[in-house]
Amino acid sequence: MKKAGLLTTILCAAALLYGFMATPGEPAPKRPNVLIIMTDQQTNDCLSLMGNPNLKTPNMDALAKSGVYFTESYCSSPVCGPSRSSLLTGRMPHETGVVWNSTHISASTPTIGTIFSKAGYNTAWAGKWHLPEAYPAKSGKDSVNGFKVLPVHLAKESWELGEDTDQPIADAAVKYLKEYKDTSPFILAVSLHNPHDICHVPRQPANYAKASQIKDPLPPLPANFNPPLKEPQWLEEKRQMDHYGDELLRTQHYTEADWQAYLYHYYRFAEKVDGEIGKIMSALRERKLDENTIIVFTSDHGDGSAAHKWAAKLSLYEEAVSVPFGISWKGHIPAGRIDRNQLVSNIDLAPTLCDYAGITNHPAFTGTSLRKVLENPDATLRSYVVVQLEDDKENQSRHARMIRDQRYKYNVYNQGANNEQLFDLWNDPGETRNLAYETNYQPVKERLRKNLSQWKSSTRDTHAIP
Repeated sequence: MKKAGLLTTILCAAALLYGFMATPGEPAPKRPNVLIIMTDQQTNDCLSLMGNPNLKTPNMDALAKSGVYFTESYCSSPVCGPSRSSLLTGRMPHETGVVWNSTHISASTPTIGTIFSKAGYNTAWAGKWHLPEAYPAKSGKDSVNGFKVLPVHLAKESWELGEDTDQPIADAAVKYLKEYKDTSPFILAVSLHNPHDICHVPRQPANYAKASQIKDPLPPLPANFNPPLKEPQWLEEKRQMDHYGDELLRTQHYTEADWQAYLYHYYRFAEKVDGEIGKIMSALRERKLDENTIIVFTSDHGDGSAAHKWAAKLSLYEEAVSVPFGISWKGHIPAGRIDRNQLVSNIDLAPTLCDYAGITNHPAFTGTSLRKVLENPDATLRSYVVVQLEDDKENQSRHARMIRDQRYKYNVYNQGANNEQLFDLWNDPGETRNLAYETNYQPVKERLRKNLSQWKSSTRDTHAIP
């Protein structure tokens, strides 16, 4: 009797730990699997669900429609490694120790791989990592930060382009799903490469069709194609850098037709990765795993998308910092809702997954679980969202911060002339009129500055911002 009582106590404690305690006489509910599908460098507008007529992304659209899709979704930083570190830990880049690329996540900051593994999940990673190596599978690693690394078999040893890596990454994920037989739940992250190949269009122009060579109609230029007047010196300097972010330097003499071709290629890359996502989802459905799987679709950061004549990421303009974010779970998260109100950050992913999986044994998160606003759209998640940017590892003195509430967005750069930007996103969603120096808007600016200061203090962000 004593042994039976001890066993019961242990089982009850385990059930409480996982958050899935059944009522007496009923079987314990089955814990959900988790599938995270992440693209690279995809701005929120780069899918047809958002009304963009210049591309077709049926698989991404279907993912978004299967649950709740947030239109006001932001990365923690428009840089690959820093943003990915946040998505995996629920912390901001300055908290994870990854504010530039080619950096390891701090050993004291566990990832969802570690957290879910300790909670009894099988954890697997397929594809791009960037913390610090781009592809752990390339170097033959079998695990990374709590995740088992799935082998990826390339037709040719080229890891630079999504056109070479995305199909093998998707194939690795499909194989994992089709062969999965363990009774324990899984968390599988599939990190695809495209539409990141857009970076190579200005860098290797001979490899991509010019506007005059493209037979299809070219996308129109965005309404905010021209940079705002008196752009911060910080951004002007970025446009001239010849190393990280050199796409800006290489596009500075682009004609309007060149920019249209840039957008054309960007949308084609997105369509290619959409096809690979379709293969993964088909495998999930074939095994009927979609019946009890939380599915997340997002990206690490956006792309300038020709707005303000900006290429790539590395700015605080909306196109670079906004990302797709959709989440679904049959029977638990409402389907078919587009949420245009909540201010969401990728630091919210880890706490949301832990909340729904019933995992309480984890460190404190800076992000917030989305559960209450997923289940009650009238609730409020937060009053403002913050994005940080360190854009040049070779010059580590450069810092910038963005804070955005429901209506206004304030950007501040730590050096250079005209170092503040304030935009009214309700009346000027394209960020064409800087209100930071207009008398009538000083109270708005000071309120946002105060909120940013409080946030910096609460998250121990010590980087100097004037």
